[in-house]
Amino acid sequence: MKHIRIYLIGISFSLLLISPIYSQNVTTSGKSAEQIMQEYEQWSATRDDWANLNRYRDANKAAGLPKEGERRVVFMGNSITEGWSNHYPEFFEGKPYMNRGISGQTTPQMLVRFRSDVIELKPEVVVILAGTNDIAGNTGPSTINMITDNLFSMAELASVHGIRVILSSVLPVYDYPWRPGLEPSRKIVELNNRIRYYAAMNGHYYLDYFSETANNRNGMKENLAYDGVHPNREGYILMSRMAEEAIRYVLED
Repeated sequence: MKHIRIYLIGISFSLLLISPIYSQNVTTSGKSAEQIMQEYEQWSATRDDWANLNRYRDANKAAGLPKEGERRVVFMGNSITEGWSNHYPEFFEGKPYMNRGISGQTTPQMLVRFRSDVIELKPEVVVILAGTNDIAGNTGPSTINMITDNLFSMAELASVHGIRVILSSVLPVYDYPWRPGLEPSRKIVELNNRIRYYAAMNGHYYLDYFSETANNRNGMKENLAYDGVHPNREGYILMSRMAEEAIRYVLED
């Protein structure tokens, strides 16, 4: 038993030496060698799946192809999209709507998983809401051109596969709580102008959340968000009304 304990401790120590990033991001104090190894494996799997392709793999498989008469709509996005199902689940209930938002994601990550989480689900419509985490620098510095390259690539992939595209404006942000001082409001306005123009030039629907949710300093209206970035229930109710109108228009077009 003593030899086994020494062996396991040795392995866990080696893992921490080999993976200093892991030791910086995961607390190991007071944990057994077995726990450390298990958590390392989980962390490693997430690290190696940069775009989080595994997140919806089982759900996508279970969903399968649309049933006859089903007019499927997929929502692609980050935490703002993901949180929709938590703060206002009524919007999705009883409808052929599929939420494929992943918290913290940037547009390059979404582009990587666009095939598995959108195209292969064969929706009639995709609603894309992305770009704020790029401006926040979640996966490194990003220019407006880099963000639009990814957004427009997703739109073009959808169009090639016969999927109608709704391009959403980025929601207003005056300051990111997790990255203060970036002054993102001006960049968001510029990004939205480019999205609006691209949508008009390519026959896509531009879903202008920004105009309805921005205050006089181009931040989020206080009654619509709980941290200046993420909508609260009232915010999602407003967004749901606007999204429903956009979907109805696109499907009837």
